[in-house]
Amino acid sequence: MIKKAVIPAAGFGTRFLPATKSQPKEMLPIVDTPVIQYVVEEAVAAGITDILMIIGKGKRAIEEHFDRSFQLEAQLLEKQKHAQLETIKKISNLADIHFVWQKELKGLGDAIYCARHHVNDEPFVVLLGDTVIDSQVPATKQLLDVFDYYEESVVLLEEIEHEKVSSYGVIDGKQVEEDIYRINRFVEKPTPEEAPSNLVIASRYVFTPQIFDYLSRTTPGKGGEIQITDAMQLMVADRAMYGRVLDGKRCDIGNKEGFVRTNIEFALKDKDIASNMRKYIKKLAEEL
Repeated sequence: MIKKAVIPAAGFGTRFLPATKSQPKEMLPIVDTPVIQYVVEEAVAAGITDILMIIGKGKRAIEEHFDRSFQLEAQLLEKQKHAQLETIKKISNLADIHFVWQKELKGLGDAIYCARHHVNDEPFVVLLGDTVIDSQVPATKQLLDVFDYYEESVVLLEEIEHEKVSSYGVIDGKQVEEDIYRINRFVEKPTPEEAPSNLVIASRYVFTPQIFDYLSRTTPGKGGEIQITDAMQLMVADRAMYGRVLDGKRCDIGNKEGFVRTNIEFALKDKDIASNMRKYIKKLAEEL
């Protein structure tokens, strides 16, 4: 059973400047919880116990978030804020969390390659640290179920509108079961006319350790970056790889509009503020 996960979280997050000038984009809150905590909780809910985060310059806040804060704990205990105390103590006990630095920002493929020694020749999960997925069954668990059956690498897929495929990596594959495809090839950011499907990569992967062999042979592409999809293209030519269509919703927080929408949607599910938020939204709608 897979117990290890890798979470790349080294990018600058320039779309959210100036907020990300001194704060990692992964630490931006959805209501009151950082994006990356949702990602970790998803992995843990799927049975992951060992997590390696790939971080870079300016990401110390992520390390501190998942470490204990004895001063804060003592203050909460003194003020008898027991619920809040348990909440923050739980964060540091979610899993065994380790950190390694990506010395140069050379792409997602390079970030994953930084995990090769920690993975230690075992299959593992990759979850992008700036993407939240809202689903009844954790997205990671959906992938692991497919891996347990086929014992080959699996990528999470999302079905999108055909005219939007030019922003994503798209698969060409054959359906083998309901919501499961055997992948023939990947096409990076095709035009709608060139796209072989409207199934795109959705920020979650399960890899066998052989992916590191292909990453080591992958040459840098645009901007000198090593792309994981290029390594996957090499890999799929030699061995089977599968795609699982997401049963749930990938929250698009890669841009300002999507980030605000996700905050609203999650606020409407928060029992402490949902009622007042509904009233506020109805009032706004009347005024618009």
